[in-house]
Amino acid sequence: MAAYKRVLLKLSGEALMGDQGFGICPTMMAYVAEEIRSVVEMKVQLAIVVGGGNIFRGVAASSFGMERTSADHMGMLATVLNSLALQDALEKTGIQTRVQTAISMHEVAEPYILRRALRHLDKGRVVIFAAGSGNPYFTTDTAAVLRAKEIHAEILLKATKVNGLYDSDPERNADARFIRTIHYMEVLERQLKVMDMTAISLAMDNHLPLVVFNLKEKGNIRKVVSGETVGTLIDG
Repeated sequence: MAAYKRVLLKLSGEALMGDQGFGICPTMMAYVAEEIRSVVEMKVQLAIVVGGGNIFRGVAASSFGMERTSADHMGMLATVLNSLALQDALEKTGIQTRVQTAISMHEVAEPYILRRALRHLDKGRVVIFAAGSGNPYFTTDTAAVLRAKEIHAEILLKATKVNGLYDSDPERNADARFIRTIHYMEVLERQLKVMDMTAISLAMDNHLPLVVFNLKEKGNIRKVVSGETVGTLIDG
């Protein structure tokens, strides 16, 4: 039984490259598609925002001299590549999917139109929001919070490669302490790097709960949507 009617899932670009150092891993893409299908079968309305870090990172490029606006636009295009690949993987499992882009490219995908997105969701289609918010200087995390509020999602699910939020980097510190629940303001005050601070602030101001969880543990998306305690809840 689903605990939520409409959710937004944020997938990082890195999640799609699996154990590769770059690009899209077909095995990982198929796994993600099956995980998403298990949620769609629960009659949950699902929207997705995908990052582009497996192909291009605007922030990284700007750090070695590229104009930030140009770098961010390239990053947005990387998210379109990922979104089209995910759409293909989902439709291979029988799920009707639509990609909407914040940058117009009519031959490739629909433009982002809120009312059309809501119509797709009502019809049981998965909607993938590509190209971030369409604006430089804003991450796909911020775009995910923005889209979640626009479509009236009840919760934002952030799929990562760790089990949730820790008080320090668990890959560098073996004694890092796992955090089960935390308030937005504490995340901001402690500068915990779960999402960028703009995204956390926007979620806090608009009372959007976030769950951070490990994508690689099979069944986790379904568990979160079912209301089970998985990963870290950021709220209040």
